[in-house]
Amino acid sequence: MTKKVALITGINGQTGSYMAELLLHKGYEVHGVLRRSSYPNTQRIDSIFDPESRKYLHYGDLSEGIDHLLIDIKPDEVYNFAAMSHVRISFDIPVYTLDINAVGVCRILEGIRKICPHTKYYQASSSEIFGSTPPPQNEDSKFHPVSPYGIAKQAGFFLTKCYRNGYNIFACNGILMNHESPRRGVNFVTRKITRLACMIKLNMIKEITLGNLDAKRDWGFAGDYVKAIYLIMQHDKPDDFVVSTGEAHTVREFAEEVFKYLRLDLYKYLKTDDICKRPLEVNALLGDSTKIRETLGWKPKIGFKELIAMMVESDLMLVAEGKV
Repeated sequence: MTKKVALITGINGQTGSYMAELLLHKGYEVHGVLRRSSYPNTQRIDSIFDPESRKYLHYGDLSEGIDHLLIDIKPDEVYNFAAMSHVRISFDIPVYTLDINAVGVCRILEGIRKICPHTKYYQASSSEIFGSTPPPQNEDSKFHPVSPYGIAKQAGFFLTKCYRNGYNIFACNGILMNHESPRRGVNFVTRKITRLACMIKLNMIKEITLGNLDAKRDWGFAGDYVKAIYLIMQHDKPDDFVVSTGEAHTVREFAEEVFKYLRLDLYKYLKTDDICKRPLEVNALLGDSTKIRETLGWKPKIGFKELIAMMVESDLMLVAEGKV
């Protein structure tokens, strides 16, 4: 039987690396697109792709599109995780954010339309498209993004629907609530907290500085969420799904739980600074994932405290070894 071929943009990111792992386990031939950097940025996939497999990793950028890869690889499935993914930083580089997160989506979809219209497409949408819409949020909730990142992701969402309805492309959106793991980038608040808390535990630093402690998020495990993405792409028709745990916690609660796990008192070390806050804040995101649970039978396996324990144990080891 011929192997299915998948192309993953942003394969060296958190979600892309978990997706690659899952698809390889299922027998796919997996190709990945990553941006070239002067500093090595393949740590998340070094254990997934052995040196002999590097022919499956391709340098590229959504500012140019990936038509050449669509022609050469002829993928059965494309998973688009490439993005300017940091909400706070999107306020600093809004034009770039819109180019990659919105126009970049259009470049991929146009490539699929012209080159391989039978290829399935997955768009990594974001809960940030709900913005200030009160929780809980589901597929029928109003979109009201309040950041350049959220606005760009909303454009990507509607472009995906446009190509699905206008050109009959199998194009899906996954509206994922915040998904975390030991592979999360260190500039995201969850990983910032676990890493700095471990440094405090090991007497390397004396304090941690955070911004909005009252922001509430629905945090799940990225490894669970890629299983939801796979089910979305194997569904008998293209559709859009919210993926979430259905449980929300504040940044304060997350930090308290991390420090409690390490047997530390958060408030002995905590500082707050407005420089860590966004110009416009999303107060609360809480996903209602009834549709994917009932339609595709997906549900998360890792809970809030298990996720924190996983991240803290990983960072304790990495900090002790001087790797973060």
